[in-house]
Amino acid sequence: MPKHEMNVYPVLLAGGTGSRLWPISRELYPKQLVSLVGADSLVQSTIKRLLPDLDVEKVRIVCGEEHYFEIARHLEEIDVPSEGKIITEPCGRNTAPAILLAVLNILKKEKDAVLLVFPSDHVIKDIDGFRERLKKAISLAMKDHIVTFGIKPSSPETGYGYIEGAKAVSGGAYAVKRFVEKPDEKTARQYIKAGNFFWNSGMFAFKASVMIKEFITYEPALLKSMRKMVSNSNTVPMEKYSELPNVSIDYAIMEKTKKGVVLPSDFGWSDIGSWKSLYDFLPKGDNDNVVEGDVILQETRKCFIRGSNRLIVANDLEDIVVVETPDTVFVSNLHTSKNVKSIVSDLKKRGRKEYQSHLTVYRPWGTYTILEENKNTKIKRIVVYPGVKLSMQMHHHRSEHWIVVHGTAKIVNGDQVIFLEENQSTYVPKTTRHRLENPGKVPLHIIEVQIGPYLEEDDIVRYDDDFGRK
Repeated sequence: MPKHEMNVYPVLLAGGTGSRLWPISRELYPKQLVSLVGADSLVQSTIKRLLPDLDVEKVRIVCGEEHYFEIARHLEEIDVPSEGKIITEPCGRNTAPAILLAVLNILKKEKDAVLLVFPSDHVIKDIDGFRERLKKAISLAMKDHIVTFGIKPSSPETGYGYIEGAKAVSGGAYAVKRFVEKPDEKTARQYIKAGNFFWNSGMFAFKASVMIKEFITYEPALLKSMRKMVSNSNTVPMEKYSELPNVSIDYAIMEKTKKGVVLPSDFGWSDIGSWKSLYDFLPKGDNDNVVEGDVILQETRKCFIRGSNRLIVANDLEDIVVVETPDTVFVSNLHTSKNVKSIVSDLKKRGRKEYQSHLTVYRPWGTYTILEENKNTKIKRIVVYPGVKLSMQMHHHRSEHWIVVHGTAKIVNGDQVIFLEENQSTYVPKTTRHRLENPGKVPLHIIEVQIGPYLEEDDIVRYDDDFGRK
């Protein structure tokens, strides 16, 4: 990609929970962190398709604070240094605040810049076609257009919003006439027949200065509040950010601006917004089935079946999705599987932890997996990354037994500092200060057995954070 008059910043939006892809996608481990297509997570795939045409040092990712460390780990895994690239929101407030936060952070370093905004959880088949569209979008943005990538519809899809194009502008784009909500099937067929309607991809290109001017015109209060937060500190305060309007960039700016253009694009795009859309995107096997994991099929057609730990056997099924995780099994008609979103809301109302987290929970220092749990006992498998330590803590009501199964552990246990190798163990009585650390170069694996009547977070007294900082 040729050099431009100003720097180009790819901005990835990595918020949201992807609840239509439950039970794989959950609040604390959403779909952008999951490997759904190939070995890479969706956020890793999004970054890789931008390289080498765009400068990796200019990549910025906007995500929730709770996902900061896992996003950083995913970057490091593909040899992209994470330092300075992640912009965190204390809570989600939709795409307008997220994009404005990125713009203001970039303008701290640049007089002006072109921003390419991408959701971090979409997939694209035709990478060469995508890169060709990026060049045109950047060229249009340099001319002060706000570019939205409009996907040429391949079917009367009712799950996407549409953009209607008006008169042609230079560079193969069209002026945006209007944005329309998700239509019914009859209306969607009319849009396709008209030929000037496109799926709304949620991808944009614009100059930072142009977007700021549009916020001044259409969302001055939001801009004023955000400028104050960003200028005062590198950390955006929760109490202020949560008061911002929950508004999309489409509603805040794109539906009102006179600078909007839609760039027709056809590069095999999908937002992977449901199990049905993932099924449509993935290659099909025998009888048009998509199968992952340990699965045996008999007289089964047009199904999506994904296993995790257990054997799945399906007999005489059609148009069904089955997704198995260590703690749940989801079964649905494939075509209505997006309705799982309402089930997730119901799980949250019921106080079920399955809406929020998996049995394996990702932490800054590593992971833990709950192997067994009852009223007085919890058994975990803990993995600690090399060179990392957990917080110094103490429990009022429970004791812990630690057994090393791989690697070397450095343990503070009361007044003692001990080193344990594989097949060695220690006992931590209740009310004893303790800390677990991995001083080695390979991941440390231990089995932790907690015993005591109080297993809630309130039982923990922490003396520092997960990196030993007081």
